[in-house]
Amino acid sequence: MREIIVEQLENRMRLDQYLMIQLQYSRSKVQRMLKEGYILVNDQVVKNSYLVKEQDRIVVKEYQEPQLTATPEAMDLDIVFEDDDVIVVNKPNGMVVHPAVGNTHGTLVNGLVYHAKNLSDVNGEFRPGIVHRIDADTTGLLMVAKHNRAHEVLARELEEKTTTRIYYALVWGVIFNDTGTIDAPIGRDPHDRKKQTVTATNSKDAVTHFKVLARYKRATLIELRLETGRTHQIRVHMNYIGHPVVNDPVYGRRKKFDNTGQCLHAKTLGFVHPTTGEYMEFDSELPPCFTNILEQLKQEE
Repeated sequence: MREIIVEQLENRMRLDQYLMIQLQYSRSKVQRMLKEGYILVNDQVVKNSYLVKEQDRIVVKEYQEPQLTATPEAMDLDIVFEDDDVIVVNKPNGMVVHPAVGNTHGTLVNGLVYHAKNLSDVNGEFRPGIVHRIDADTTGLLMVAKHNRAHEVLARELEEKTTTRIYYALVWGVIFNDTGTIDAPIGRDPHDRKKQTVTATNSKDAVTHFKVLARYKRATLIELRLETGRTHQIRVHMNYIGHPVVNDPVYGRRKKFDNTGQCLHAKTLGFVHPTTGEYMEFDSELPPCFTNILEQLKQEE
């Protein structure tokens, strides 16, 4: 159990926001704890919208996160390559990679568990086989490990930056430089824990290289290579330089091009096979949610 006595406040703040800062918990975790009675203010159960005031006594009881397991679900997965060690899958728009509290079904992992008899368990029961992730709204290629040895080899390649990962993105505005590098550290947004931002506080180095492929009247098609792999890196970096990804629901402009989906695609994936030692590279076509917008932009020229 933990007790917090609220000291001087510059501004009145919602309880969930205050505890996110004090406890370094996610908003969803704080809200679950409040709802289930694990957090009391002055010995009372209160709503997450309660406005904290000085000298409030907040008691936080020990809380055990719900244990998650991945339930097998039949899905029509786009398997690009598969052998006894590795699966390369092309993830569609809107599909979450692995289960989480409040979202335990319909994820890529649910489909993979149904599809494959064995997957690595390095990252636990609810992330079997997952070596790296891409956002739910990002489409494209992912490598999945069928056993722990393959997982460890592929994860080491990612850490040593020998994996090839090429993304295509359509971003708002015209980028006039043919190439560029964004070198700006990324950390959690102090005002919204669900978001990342460029910041010098509690951040990690982040480097993104881009090359212009085509320019349109109001958007630019670019190819990107990641030197680091921070959460939401491409989306944060492109927004930081004033060219957010088209239809990005978090870091993009409020006005979307349409409702077909975010225009960020993990197009090319290359790695050294964990058993044969052979370098393998896979490419994928841009999804319809991406190409439909490109066609509309071409007609505007």
